[in-house]
Amino acid sequence: MFQTMKDCTNFIFTLKASQYKGQPLESARKILAALGNPEASTRFIHFAGSNGKGSTLNATREILMEHGLKVGAFISPHLERPNERITINKKQIADEDFLYFANKIVEIVHRQLDGKFPSFFEFMTLIMFQYFAQVKLDVALIETGIGGRLDTTNVLTPDVSVITTISLEHTDMLGDTIAEIAGEKAGIIKLGKPVVVGVRDAEAREVISKEAKERQAPLYMLDQTIHLEKQAERQLLTYKALDRKMEKIYVRMAGAHQLDNAALAITAALLYDPLISEKTIRAGLGKASWEGRFERIAPQIILDGAHNPEGTAALLQTLSQAEPDKRYKFVYAALQDKDHQVSIQLMESMACEMYFTEIDLPRAAKAEVLAEESKHRCKFVEKDWRSLLLELQDRMGEDDLLVITGSLYFIAEVRSFVTSYSKSLSPF
Repeated sequence: MFQTMKDCTNFIFTLKASQYKGQPLESARKILAALGNPEASTRFIHFAGSNGKGSTLNATREILMEHGLKVGAFISPHLERPNERITINKKQIADEDFLYFANKIVEIVHRQLDGKFPSFFEFMTLIMFQYFAQVKLDVALIETGIGGRLDTTNVLTPDVSVITTISLEHTDMLGDTIAEIAGEKAGIIKLGKPVVVGVRDAEAREVISKEAKERQAPLYMLDQTIHLEKQAERQLLTYKALDRKMEKIYVRMAGAHQLDNAALAITAALLYDPLISEKTIRAGLGKASWEGRFERIAPQIILDGAHNPEGTAALLQTLSQAEPDKRYKFVYAALQDKDHQVSIQLMESMACEMYFTEIDLPRAAKAEVLAEESKHRCKFVEKDWRSLLLELQDRMGEDDLLVITGSLYFIAEVRSFVTSYSKSLSPF
């Protein structure tokens, strides 16, 4: 049994998906059954997608909280500590609760699974289900880890499902084509439960539409049943769906893609509770922000977890909109299973300098490998990203903008470093 959070997190961080050899979701279902199926006692909204699911979840949370509801949220990855993944009205799970529910899982694993632990993400999901069942929420907003159909979170039955976008990602697990990946994401659609879709790729839309029809799930799709007009330069959205029309709603999160995410959030919130007022929606979207997504951590430094080509394209569009006259210096680190080449080519089209680095994770891509994908005339390799950031910060010109991007794990480490370093020396 774990006595401290350090002991607990040090252990669960070592858990790999490959360690449990049973069928997908088998260990989670066995453990949940032994716990009395806590996932059956909470109402849920379930979010999947290659990009945008975190931002959409967050916007939905702000609307529902503004409506006066007690809202749980389960997100990934965390930026500084695993407690961030499990929150109620944005307050993190307390260490004592985390340990209590973790130890209940440990007991069941040793008693019923011969000590064969599920993965870190599965372990976190099991803690979340127990905690949310105990505290009696109005609703919990749940983000999938990878995919949807075989994701541990997919043991739940939601009031509403949301699929934000589809792009090529995790091809070793989800499939090599957009259609295959769309099929995995569409696995969160449940019988008779409405699904909100922001996907614009025609092939992916067809797959999702077919799945929704087979499961008799009412389908609300962007540009079909959800209509919006954008004033991206002012972050204003006019929304029309569900017999509601709202004009010129301000969306705090930067970028035209966040207007799409806001429209999905409005739809999901109204499907959960049609009585939510326009005033509440405006107030919620005016408050919604998301750490690590076009986050300005200093006047000339932007953090953005653009971890695939679609995310990179959205980042560049937002830079053109928010900082059109700057000289962009990109610092990039990624995981091995991402489409680096396309993302790098997109950044090169706007970069004055490209810096490639790496993080200390087994799945991290090596800085030299990333740099080999680049043809930029001013590209540099520096494995020690901490030294690199301090060096770059010291020689920033007046018109320079440092854009730190790539894996969300990289963004989390950078954010933690900047926060701790700035407390003592304030270089940022």
